[in-house]
Amino acid sequence: MTDTPNNQPGQEGSMSMKTKAIQSPYDYYLLMQQLEEHGKNVYGERFRIDDIDRPVVVKLLAYFLQDEKIAAAEGIDLHKGILLTGKIGCGKTSLMTLMRPLAPESYRAHMVSCREISFEFSRIGYDAISRYSKNAFFPYTNVPRVHCFDDLGLEQSVNYWGNNCNVMGEILLSRYDLFISNKMITHVTTNLNSEELEEFYGNRLRSRMRAMFNLIAYNINTADKRN
Repeated sequence: MTDTPNNQPGQEGSMSMKTKAIQSPYDYYLLMQQLEEHGKNVYGERFRIDDIDRPVVVKLLAYFLQDEKIAAAEGIDLHKGILLTGKIGCGKTSLMTLMRPLAPESYRAHMVSCREISFEFSRIGYDAISRYSKNAFFPYTNVPRVHCFDDLGLEQSVNYWGNNCNVMGEILLSRYDLFISNKMITHVTTNLNSEELEEFYGNRLRSRMRAMFNLIAYNINTADKRN
């Protein structure tokens, strides 16, 4: 990585000084430009990567490109998934969607709304939990599917034939077991902070989430991209 791209206007806060000094096969300044252009093609001309969000983007780029040196400098464990947290409208879903093509096909996350999963449970019951956990493997292989569960915490508590179930809590607990046994990777986006996640899903799951995920948080002052 050359010094010139990292010193372009608007880039000063995107990487730590330690990270800037690391040699990488990737030009992160160019990648930012390409990602923003791709975002405009997908989401319209108003799409942008604000300067305040660039540290988050650098971490995600390093993760999905499997750039070991930059990931290590940014505190990212490439063997875990991503827990991307930030306030409503900051662009979490859009950014995770734009990152998908960077990953090899077998590691390309299937984006699914947690609300949709809760409605699915109300229709078909516990098969919905199995679909996203013990049955979440490519056909005829032991290769696990990567899922990105979008908007964790916004799903409703649902009943199936009188049985109330914290659907996403059960799915994540099952995927934790499969993370340990089969290296199953899970990504999550959420508006909740760690205390709210614990209140919603309990301490048992929160402790497992620490093992499953790299926590990447948007700056609290990031803009609402919906405006």
